[in-house]
Amino acid sequence: MSELRNTAQGLIVLQGNRMEDLRDLTLQWLGRQPLHPLARTLFLVQSNGIAQWLKTSLAERGGEPGYGVCLGTDVALPARFQWQAYRSVIEAVEGPGRVPTTSPYDKSRLRWRLMRLLPEALDNPLFAPLARYLRDDDEQRKHYQLAERLADLFDQYQVYRADWLNAWEAGDDILTLAGNRQLPVPEEQRWQPALWRMIGADLGQEQAHSHRGAVHRRFIAAAKELTERPDTLPPRIVIFGISSLPRQTLEVLASLAGISEVVLCLLNPCRFYWGEIIETQEVLRRYARQQRRKGMPAELHHSPEQLHLHAHPLLAAWGKQGRDYLQLLSEHDNTDVAAMSALLDQSVDLFLSPPTDTLLGQLQDDILHLRPVAETRELWLALNLERDASIRFHCCHSPQRELEVLHDQLLAAFAEDTTLEPRDIMVMVPDINDYAPYIEAVFGQFAPGEPRHLPYHVADQQQRHREPMLVALETLLALPRMRFRASEILDLLDIPPLRERFGLSESDLPTLQRWIREANIRWGLDAAQRSELGLPRHDELHTWRFGLERMLMGYAVGEASETGNDWNDIVPYDEVAGLDAALVGALYRLLLTLSQWRQRLNEPKTAIEWDQALSALLADTLAPTTGTEEALLGRVQAALEAWQEEITSAGINITLPLAVVRESWLGRIDEPQLSQSF
Repeated sequence: MSELRNTAQGLIVLQGNRMEDLRDLTLQWLGRQPLHPLARTLFLVQSNGIAQWLKTSLAERGGEPGYGVCLGTDVALPARFQWQAYRSVIEAVEGPGRVPTTSPYDKSRLRWRLMRLLPEALDNPLFAPLARYLRDDDEQRKHYQLAERLADLFDQYQVYRADWLNAWEAGDDILTLAGNRQLPVPEEQRWQPALWRMIGADLGQEQAHSHRGAVHRRFIAAAKELTERPDTLPPRIVIFGISSLPRQTLEVLASLAGISEVVLCLLNPCRFYWGEIIETQEVLRRYARQQRRKGMPAELHHSPEQLHLHAHPLLAAWGKQGRDYLQLLSEHDNTDVAAMSALLDQSVDLFLSPPTDTLLGQLQDDILHLRPVAETRELWLALNLERDASIRFHCCHSPQRELEVLHDQLLAAFAEDTTLEPRDIMVMVPDINDYAPYIEAVFGQFAPGEPRHLPYHVADQQQRHREPMLVALETLLALPRMRFRASEILDLLDIPPLRERFGLSESDLPTLQRWIREANIRWGLDAAQRSELGLPRHDELHTWRFGLERMLMGYAVGEASETGNDWNDIVPYDEVAGLDAALVGALYRLLLTLSQWRQRLNEPKTAIEWDQALSALLADTLAPTTGTEEALLGRVQAALEAWQEEITSAGINITLPLAVVRESWLGRIDEPQLSQSF
């Protein structure tokens, strides 16, 4: 067993109002309290961006905190580590194999079990609301979407409402609220407890109690008996950059604090305890409820401006999640402030006032010191807002206009402040996938070296919208409903792995584009495919078959003569000649492959059949050209194997339509990972 050296015990909470200060404090703590050379420190983060920033900070040297190298560290998401901690502690006390590697109640597995159970439940009158929703669902898309939403709901219950699930398992359809108040489940929602019991019955006695709520209770009991740290748990756990953790996770960390060093870094905008402040509207609601009781005053004696004599209104209105988190932390924080301060040569609560010569600085300082609005107005002198650019609002009519204004503002900021660097700027948007095309259009229009060029990187974008190979895969999975426009096929040919599979190079594209345009190919594979879209079956004009036959006829007979050498009303396209004719063969193989897969993908299959078919689709259409593409294809294949295993473990042996397969497989590929680029 590895032993800690000169380390504090318990759950240590480091607070600060600047992320950079918390980072410096954490790195100083790691330097002052070294572990065994072979021991590893685990960082729990909530995003890939924080993980990359921490690793970079550890590796920096000279002017910046760091050690010149980032070694002996692991990074994980809290939920994944939590299950690992459950297994380590419970198996150390109860014996190996007592907790499964993955829970059958995991959201990714539970959705498939629910998809199988839902049709069986719809005959029960309790499930009438679901039955109405699932009417006329021949493609099973609504079944899948509902199963996915319900799996997510039960996943949240396991974390935040485990007491409800425990009661439902026992047959009590009740909801436990604050103050241990209990209410019956509303009649229209009674299908939820019934469905939860159906899941448990389907899993059987052995697995029915393997959900997180039940395993968590076993973990808490086992942790009290544990006297040594299992080798599978890290000696030091640092929680960094996480704005909020559920009570369940905090209880896990507090239980591990006796055998591992647990350091929780909390970004807190206020140096005083603000876990009980409430916003004005909530005060008015509470007063309205109290006013209806006998003996309560009939008038509110305080104006709205006086309702926050001891709180900042912005913190009260926008800090609800942080307020609840502070209340939870206060139950577990047992930091020895004096001992920590002695080790670090500075306070554990590292709150520093920002410069107050700007409106933003004044606002941050007001929140830091929990000043109410009335005190703020008396404290600060008026600022010249025309010269103060710390807070600005721009009203724009479209996302593209937002990006254009942002680009202009950044150019002005760089011109005004020569010390400003692109790495100092982060832009946040509600949904990066919605804004990504406009970012590329506005920021990507200027080449490096041009006066208006700004280096940029789009982070946290879904890979299926960014990686060419995944874009091609999404297009291929839409073949049954594709119109086969010329532009769609040319877009596919722009993707290197697909081009490589059919023996084409980038230099061949201009020739193919010209041939396709001059042969008058517009859309549709042939007349039969067009007829499936409701057009007359004999209409083959401007289809791919029409154009390819013109190219092949031109290669065979050459230029059309005045007397006419057309055959079956096919006018030869005579630009195809010599060695270039091989390009027509490659184009024909591509269209033939797409046509065959259009038919195969249109037929529902079982999960095992889909696994085989999709593996063949990847082999037939994609050939990686770089190591990065090869690694990505490996991820795609691994996601397919995991997808098939999840469905099989849920006992699903029905046929699944392409719409469900496409949505679930691509969604799994697109799940964020800490190892992906930021």
